[in-house]
Amino acid sequence: MRAIHQFLPTLDPGDAVGNHTLEAQRLLRGLGLESEVYTQTVHHSMVGRAQSFQKFTGGPDTAVVYHLAVGSVLADLLMARPEPLIVDYHNITPARFFDEWDPPILHAVEWGRSQLAALAPRCRLGLADSEFNRTELASSGYRPTAVTPILIDLEAFDRDFDEVEFARLQAAKGTGGVDWLFVGRVTPNKCQHDVVKAFAAYRRLHDPQARLHIVGGVASEPYAAALRAFVRSLELTDCVDLTGPVSAGVLAAHYQNADVYVCLSEHEGFCVPLLESMHHHVPVVAFDATAVPETLDGAGICLPDKAPAVVAQAVHRVVTDDELRAKLLAAGERRLSDFTLERSRARFLEAMAPVLDGAVR
Repeated sequence: MRAIHQFLPTLDPGDAVGNHTLEAQRLLRGLGLESEVYTQTVHHSMVGRAQSFQKFTGGPDTAVVYHLAVGSVLADLLMARPEPLIVDYHNITPARFFDEWDPPILHAVEWGRSQLAALAPRCRLGLADSEFNRTELASSGYRPTAVTPILIDLEAFDRDFDEVEFARLQAAKGTGGVDWLFVGRVTPNKCQHDVVKAFAAYRRLHDPQARLHIVGGVASEPYAAALRAFVRSLELTDCVDLTGPVSAGVLAAHYQNADVYVCLSEHEGFCVPLLESMHHHVPVVAFDATAVPETLDGAGICLPDKAPAVVAQAVHRVVTDDELRAKLLAAGERRLSDFTLERSRARFLEAMAPVLDGAVR
Protein backbone atom coordinates (compact mmCIF):
# COMPACT_ATOMS: atom_id res chain seq x y z
CA MET A 1 0.00 0.00 0.00
CA ARG A 2 1.46 3.31 -1.14
CA ALA A 3 -1.26 5.78 -0.16
CA ILE A 4 -4.30 5.98 2.12
CA HIS A 5 -6.39 9.08 1.55
CA GLN A 6 -9.34 10.26 3.66
CA PHE A 7 -12.67 11.81 2.71
CA LEU A 8 -15.19 13.71 4.83
CA PRO A 9 -17.88 16.23 3.86
CA THR A 10 -16.44 19.22 5.72
CA LEU A 11 -13.40 20.13 7.79
CA ASP A 12 -14.22 22.51 10.63
CA PRO A 13 -12.12 23.67 13.60
CA GLY A 14 -13.00 22.03 16.90
CA ASP A 15 -14.98 19.24 15.24
CA ALA A 16 -14.17 15.83 16.74
CA VAL A 17 -14.41 13.98 13.42
CA GLY A 18 -12.21 16.54 11.68
CA ASN A 19 -9.60 16.41 14.44
CA HIS A 20 -9.66 12.59 14.31
CA THR A 21 -9.10 12.74 10.54
CA LEU A 22 -6.08 15.04 10.89
CA GLU A 23 -4.59 12.86 13.63
CA ALA A 24 -5.05 9.81 11.40
CA GLN A 25 -3.33 11.66 8.56
CA ARG A 26 -0.32 12.42 10.79
CA LEU A 27 -0.15 8.79 11.82
CA LEU A 28 -0.36 7.46 8.25
CA ARG A 29 2.23 9.91 7.00
CA GLY A 30 4.47 8.85 9.86
CA LEU A 31 4.41 5.36 8.36
CA GLY A 32 5.75 6.76 5.09
CA LEU A 33 2.39 6.64 3.30
CA GLU A 34 0.95 9.37 1.14
CA SER A 35 -2.17 10.68 2.86
CA GLU A 36 -4.34 13.65 1.88
CA VAL A 37 -7.69 14.81 3.22
CA TYR A 38 -10.41 15.51 0.66
CA THR A 39 -13.61 17.40 1.44
CA GLN A 40 -16.54 19.26 -0.09
CA THR A 41 -16.05 22.33 2.10
CA VAL A 42 -13.30 23.65 4.37
CA HIS A 43 -13.65 26.29 7.08
CA HIS A 44 -11.55 29.35 6.25
CA SER A 45 -9.33 28.71 9.29
CA MET A 46 -8.50 25.24 7.97
CA VAL A 47 -7.54 26.22 4.43
CA GLY A 48 -4.48 24.22 3.38
CA ARG A 49 -5.36 21.27 5.62
CA ALA A 50 -7.61 19.64 3.00
CA GLN A 51 -8.16 19.54 -0.74
CA SER A 52 -11.30 19.58 -2.84
CA PHE A 53 -12.59 16.08 -3.53
CA GLN A 54 -12.63 17.03 -7.21
CA LYS A 55 -8.81 16.92 -7.23
CA PHE A 56 -8.66 13.26 -6.22
CA THR A 57 -7.23 11.01 -8.94
CA GLY A 58 -6.64 7.74 -7.09
CA GLY A 59 -4.42 5.07 -8.51
CA PRO A 60 -2.89 1.65 -7.82
CA ASP A 61 -1.79 0.68 -4.32
CA THR A 62 -4.16 3.31 -2.93
CA ALA A 63 -6.97 2.91 -0.39
CA VAL A 64 -9.55 5.45 0.73
CA VAL A 65 -11.14 6.06 4.14
CA TYR A 66 -14.59 7.63 4.22
CA HIS A 67 -15.72 9.26 7.47
CA LEU A 68 -19.46 8.67 7.62
CA ALA A 69 -21.65 10.82 9.85
CA VAL A 70 -24.19 12.38 7.45
CA GLY A 71 -25.37 12.06 3.87
CA SER A 72 -22.95 13.36 1.25
CA VAL A 73 -22.19 13.22 -2.46
CA LEU A 74 -18.77 11.89 -1.42
CA ALA A 75 -20.31 8.53 -0.55
CA ASP A 76 -21.76 8.24 -4.05
CA LEU A 77 -18.42 9.23 -5.55
CA LEU A 78 -16.50 6.59 -3.59
CA MET A 79 -19.15 3.98 -4.28
CA ALA A 80 -18.23 4.13 -7.96
CA ARG A 81 -14.44 4.15 -7.56
CA PRO A 82 -12.17 1.07 -7.72
CA GLU A 83 -9.91 1.77 -4.72
CA PRO A 84 -10.35 -0.38 -1.59
CA LEU A 85 -12.76 1.44 0.71
CA ILE A 86 -12.66 1.69 4.50
CA VAL A 87 -15.65 3.28 6.23
CA ASP A 88 -14.92 5.01 9.54
CA TYR A 89 -18.37 5.32 11.10
CA HIS A 90 -19.06 8.12 13.57
CA ASN A 91 -22.80 7.44 13.75
CA ILE A 92 -25.77 9.10 12.10
CA THR A 93 -28.45 10.65 14.31
CA PRO A 94 -31.82 8.96 13.69
CA ALA A 95 -34.24 11.02 11.62
CA ARG A 96 -36.94 10.93 14.31
CA PHE A 97 -35.11 13.64 16.25
CA PHE A 98 -35.64 16.12 13.41
CA ASP A 99 -39.16 15.22 12.26
CA GLU A 100 -40.76 18.27 13.86
CA TRP A 101 -37.76 20.56 13.83
CA ASP A 102 -35.57 20.76 10.78
CA PRO A 103 -36.47 19.29 7.34
CA PRO A 104 -33.01 19.99 5.79
CA ILE A 105 -31.26 18.06 8.56
CA LEU A 106 -33.94 15.38 8.36
CA HIS A 107 -33.08 14.89 4.68
CA ALA A 108 -29.33 14.81 5.39
CA VAL A 109 -29.59 12.09 8.05
CA GLU A 110 -32.05 9.99 6.04
CA TRP A 111 -29.67 10.24 3.09
CA GLY A 112 -26.80 9.21 5.33
CA ARG A 113 -28.71 6.18 6.62
CA SER A 114 -29.41 5.03 3.06
CA GLN A 115 -25.73 5.46 2.18
CA LEU A 116 -24.70 3.51 5.28
CA ALA A 117 -26.56 0.50 3.88
CA ALA A 118 -25.47 1.07 0.28
CA LEU A 119 -21.76 1.28 1.11
CA ALA A 120 -21.65 -2.04 2.97
CA PRO A 121 -21.12 -4.33 -0.06
CA ARG A 122 -18.45 -1.98 -1.42
CA CYS A 123 -16.59 -1.63 1.89
CA ARG A 124 -13.61 -3.85 2.74
CA LEU A 125 -13.31 -2.77 6.38
CA GLY A 126 -15.68 -1.02 8.77
CA LEU A 127 -14.21 1.02 11.63
CA ALA A 128 -16.18 2.54 14.51
CA ASP A 129 -15.16 4.68 17.47
CA SER A 130 -17.42 2.79 19.90
CA GLU A 131 -18.92 -0.67 20.25
CA PHE A 132 -22.32 1.01 19.92
CA ASN A 133 -21.32 2.26 16.45
CA ARG A 134 -19.66 -1.03 15.50
CA THR A 135 -22.88 -2.88 16.27
CA GLU A 136 -24.71 -0.62 13.84
CA LEU A 137 -22.10 -1.33 11.17
CA ALA A 138 -22.41 -5.07 11.68
CA SER A 139 -26.22 -4.95 11.55
CA SER A 140 -25.94 -3.01 8.27
CA GLY A 141 -23.90 -5.81 6.71
CA TYR A 142 -20.32 -4.58 7.17
CA ARG A 143 -17.65 -7.31 7.42
CA PRO A 144 -15.13 -7.20 9.00
CA THR A 145 -15.55 -4.50 11.63
CA ALA A 146 -13.40 -3.15 14.45
CA VAL A 147 -13.57 -0.56 17.21
CA THR A 148 -10.88 2.12 16.99
CA PRO A 149 -11.19 4.90 19.59
CA ILE A 150 -11.44 8.38 18.23
CA LEU A 151 -8.00 9.95 17.94
CA ILE A 152 -8.00 12.95 20.26
CA ASP A 153 -5.08 14.90 21.65
CA LEU A 154 -6.46 15.90 25.05
CA GLU A 155 -3.22 17.66 25.94
CA ALA A 156 -4.09 20.24 23.28
CA PHE A 157 -6.48 21.73 25.83
CA ASP A 158 -3.50 22.76 27.90
CA ARG A 159 -1.95 24.73 25.04
CA ASP A 160 -4.68 27.33 24.62
CA PHE A 161 -6.43 28.97 27.57
CA ASP A 162 -8.35 32.25 27.58
CA GLU A 163 -7.40 33.95 30.83
CA VAL A 164 -9.79 36.86 30.25
CA GLU A 165 -12.78 34.56 29.82
CA PHE A 166 -11.78 32.50 32.83
CA ALA A 167 -11.53 35.65 34.96
CA ARG A 168 -15.02 36.68 33.83
CA LEU A 169 -16.46 33.27 34.75
CA GLN A 170 -14.67 33.24 38.08
CA ALA A 171 -15.97 36.71 38.94
CA ALA A 172 -19.53 35.41 38.60
CA LYS A 173 -18.63 32.40 40.72
CA GLY A 174 -17.40 34.76 43.43
CA THR A 175 -20.99 35.76 44.19
CA GLY A 176 -21.84 32.13 45.02
CA GLY A 177 -23.57 29.31 43.16
CA VAL A 178 -22.55 26.22 41.20
CA ASP A 179 -21.66 26.26 37.50
CA TRP A 180 -23.24 23.60 35.25
CA LEU A 181 -21.70 22.93 31.84
CA PHE A 182 -22.85 21.25 28.65
CA VAL A 183 -20.75 21.28 25.47
CA GLY A 184 -22.08 20.32 22.06
CA ARG A 185 -24.01 21.44 19.01
CA VAL A 186 -27.46 22.85 19.78
CA THR A 187 -29.63 20.22 18.15
CA PRO A 188 -32.67 18.13 19.21
CA ASN A 189 -30.93 14.82 19.92
CA LYS A 190 -28.61 16.47 22.46
CA CYS A 191 -31.67 17.55 24.46
CA GLN A 192 -30.38 20.82 25.87
CA HIS A 193 -34.00 21.55 26.82
CA ASP A 194 -33.84 18.68 29.32
CA VAL A 195 -30.67 20.17 30.80
CA VAL A 196 -32.53 23.47 31.22
CA LYS A 197 -35.45 21.67 32.91
CA ALA A 198 -33.12 19.91 35.35
CA PHE A 199 -31.23 23.14 35.98
CA ALA A 200 -34.48 24.97 36.80
CA ALA A 201 -35.34 22.23 39.30
CA TYR A 202 -31.86 22.45 40.81
CA ARG A 203 -32.20 26.21 41.30
CA ARG A 204 -35.56 25.75 43.03
CA LEU A 205 -34.56 22.79 45.18
CA HIS A 206 -30.87 23.32 45.96
CA ASP A 207 -29.04 26.39 44.71
CA PRO A 208 -30.89 29.55 43.60
CA GLN A 209 -27.60 31.16 42.53
CA ALA A 210 -26.48 28.38 40.15
CA ARG A 211 -25.53 29.11 36.53
CA LEU A 212 -25.77 27.00 33.36
CA HIS A 213 -23.42 27.34 30.38
CA ILE A 214 -24.48 25.68 27.12
CA VAL A 215 -21.40 25.92 24.91
CA GLY A 216 -21.47 25.15 21.20
CA GLY A 217 -22.63 26.29 17.80
CA VAL A 218 -26.18 25.94 16.51
CA ALA A 219 -26.84 22.98 14.22
CA SER A 220 -30.64 23.37 14.20
CA GLU A 221 -31.85 26.98 14.30
CA PRO A 222 -35.54 26.06 14.85
CA TYR A 223 -34.58 24.00 17.90
CA ALA A 224 -32.20 26.72 19.15
CA ALA A 225 -34.95 29.35 18.83
CA ALA A 226 -37.33 27.17 20.83
CA LEU A 227 -34.62 26.59 23.44
CA ARG A 228 -34.04 30.33 23.84
CA ALA A 229 -37.79 30.90 24.18
CA PHE A 230 -37.97 28.12 26.78
CA VAL A 231 -35.21 29.75 28.83
CA ARG A 232 -37.08 33.07 28.68
CA SER A 233 -40.35 31.44 29.71
CA LEU A 234 -38.67 30.04 32.83
CA GLU A 235 -37.19 33.46 33.58
CA LEU A 236 -33.66 32.04 33.50
CA THR A 237 -32.03 34.37 30.98
CA ASP A 238 -29.83 35.90 33.66
CA CYS A 239 -28.33 32.54 34.64
CA VAL A 240 -28.43 30.42 31.44
CA ASP A 241 -25.80 31.29 28.84
CA LEU A 242 -26.01 29.91 25.30
CA THR A 243 -22.57 30.90 24.09
CA GLY A 244 -22.65 29.85 20.44
CA PRO A 245 -19.35 28.68 18.91
CA VAL A 246 -16.26 29.51 20.95
CA SER A 247 -12.51 29.34 20.55
CA ALA A 248 -10.44 26.52 22.02
CA GLY A 249 -9.18 28.88 24.70
CA VAL A 250 -12.68 29.96 25.75
CA LEU A 251 -13.82 26.32 25.80
CA ALA A 252 -10.92 25.39 28.07
CA ALA A 253 -11.85 28.28 30.37
CA HIS A 254 -15.41 26.96 30.64
CA TYR A 255 -14.21 23.49 31.55
CA GLN A 256 -11.79 24.90 34.12
CA ASN A 257 -14.60 26.94 35.68
CA ALA A 258 -17.27 24.22 35.74
CA ASP A 259 -18.36 22.38 38.89
CA VAL A 260 -20.27 19.65 37.04
CA TYR A 261 -20.82 18.48 33.47
CA VAL A 262 -24.43 17.49 32.72
CA CYS A 263 -25.25 15.48 29.58
CA LEU A 264 -28.87 14.42 28.96
CA SER A 265 -28.42 13.64 25.27
CA GLU A 266 -30.49 10.81 23.82
CA HIS A 267 -28.18 9.95 20.94
CA GLU A 268 -24.38 9.92 20.96
CA GLY A 269 -22.05 7.75 18.92
CA PHE A 270 -19.20 8.44 21.34
CA CYS A 271 -19.45 11.87 23.07
CA VAL A 272 -15.99 13.43 23.20
CA PRO A 273 -16.98 16.12 25.77
CA LEU A 274 -17.18 13.36 28.39
CA LEU A 275 -13.44 12.78 27.94
CA GLU A 276 -12.81 16.51 27.89
CA SER A 277 -14.60 16.81 31.24
CA MET A 278 -12.48 14.02 32.73
CA HIS A 279 -9.35 15.75 31.46
CA HIS A 280 -10.35 18.97 33.22
CA HIS A 281 -11.35 17.15 36.43
CA VAL A 282 -15.04 17.98 36.07
CA PRO A 283 -17.39 15.26 37.41
CA VAL A 284 -20.05 14.01 35.01
CA VAL A 285 -23.78 13.42 35.46
CA ALA A 286 -25.26 11.85 32.34
CA PHE A 287 -28.31 10.07 30.95
CA ASP A 288 -27.83 6.38 30.21
CA ALA A 289 -28.39 6.35 26.44
CA THR A 290 -26.67 5.01 23.31
CA ALA A 291 -22.83 5.21 23.59
CA VAL A 292 -22.70 7.40 26.72
CA PRO A 293 -22.41 4.57 29.31
CA GLU A 294 -19.77 2.87 27.16
CA THR A 295 -17.67 6.03 26.95
CA LEU A 296 -18.05 6.76 30.66
CA ASP A 297 -17.43 3.16 31.74
CA GLY A 298 -18.15 4.02 35.36
CA ALA A 299 -16.37 7.39 35.34
CA GLY A 300 -19.50 9.37 36.07
CA ILE A 301 -23.04 9.10 37.39
CA CYS A 302 -25.14 7.48 34.65
CA LEU A 303 -28.87 7.94 35.26
CA PRO A 304 -31.59 5.64 33.88
CA ASP A 305 -34.11 8.45 34.48
CA LYS A 306 -33.62 12.08 33.50
CA ALA A 307 -36.63 13.55 35.28
CA PRO A 308 -35.62 17.09 36.36
CA ALA A 309 -35.76 16.38 40.10
CA VAL A 310 -33.71 13.18 39.66
CA VAL A 311 -30.98 14.98 37.73
CA ALA A 312 -31.02 17.89 40.17
CA GLN A 313 -30.54 15.56 43.12
CA ALA A 314 -27.68 13.74 41.37
CA VAL A 315 -25.91 17.04 40.70
CA HIS A 316 -26.48 18.12 44.30
CA ARG A 317 -24.78 14.92 45.52
CA VAL A 318 -21.82 15.45 43.21
CA VAL A 319 -21.18 19.01 44.32
CA THR A 320 -21.76 18.45 48.05
CA ASP A 321 -20.37 14.96 48.68
CA ASP A 322 -16.58 15.32 48.64
CA GLU A 323 -15.98 11.57 48.84
CA LEU A 324 -18.25 10.85 45.86
CA ARG A 325 -16.68 13.66 43.87
CA ALA A 326 -13.17 12.34 44.56
CA LYS A 327 -14.20 8.84 43.46
CA LEU A 328 -15.68 10.14 40.22
CA LEU A 329 -12.59 12.18 39.42
CA ALA A 330 -10.31 9.22 40.14
CA ALA A 331 -12.45 7.02 37.91
CA GLY A 332 -12.19 9.67 35.22
CA GLU A 333 -8.41 9.61 35.37
CA ARG A 334 -8.43 5.82 35.01
CA ARG A 335 -10.84 5.97 32.08
CA LEU A 336 -8.77 8.64 30.33
CA SER A 337 -5.78 6.31 30.37
CA ASP A 338 -7.69 4.14 27.87
CA PHE A 339 -7.74 7.03 25.41
CA THR A 340 -4.19 8.31 25.43
CA LEU A 341 -3.11 9.23 21.93
CA GLU A 342 -0.44 6.52 22.08
CA ARG A 343 -2.97 3.77 22.89
CA SER A 344 -5.56 5.00 20.42
CA ARG A 345 -2.97 5.18 17.64
CA ALA A 346 -1.92 1.59 18.37
CA ARG A 347 -5.54 0.39 18.19
CA PHE A 348 -6.07 2.31 14.95
CA LEU A 349 -3.03 0.70 13.34
CA GLU A 350 -4.07 -2.73 14.61
CA ALA A 351 -7.50 -2.34 13.03
CA MET A 352 -5.98 -1.05 9.79
CA ALA A 353 -3.50 -3.93 9.55
CA PRO A 354 -5.40 -5.71 6.74
CA VAL A 355 -4.97 -2.58 4.62
CA LEU A 356 -1.47 -1.68 5.69
CA ASP A 357 -0.04 -5.12 4.93
CA GLY A 358 -1.73 -5.26 1.56
CA ALA A 359 -4.33 -7.86 2.49
CA VAL A 360 -7.11 -5.64 1.10
CA ARG A 361 -7.15 -5.86 -2.68
